[in-house]
Amino acid sequence: MAETEAYKKGSEMRRKLLGDAYVEKANKQNYNDPITRKFIEVVTETVFGTLWTRPGLDLKTRTLVCVVSDAATGQEPELAIHLRMALRQGWTEEELTEVLLHLSGYVGAPLVREAFLTAKQVFADVKAGD
Repeated sequence: MAETEAYKKGSEMRRKLLGDAYVEKANKQNYNDPITRKFIEVVTETVFGTLWTRPGLDLKTRTLVCVVSDAATGQEPELAIHLRMALRQGWTEEELTEVLLHLSGYVGAPLVREAFLTAKQVFADVKAGD
């Protein structure tokens, strides 16, 4: 893929949101073949390079939008990624826990239970330096 300006901005944004170590690990584990590499290249350019760099919302707010969206739709693998981003942008475990609790009244206890199990693991991983 040719490195467009959006791709360059997206690559920087992805690293800012997730950290260099996490991005390198994800690239090696998940995007190490031609098929999945195509996916992350497109996402880097379009999602990180275009959506995440738009004016209008700060990164902290954008991460919370993603956490809520993922929890409400039962997207636990994405929720784990976005919880990590939210912590890096300054949300606390307590605030994120409260957000998930609040969702239980709107999307239901089963979805929120799964979100809590994901959050528990992410919080532990982050504390362990993973």
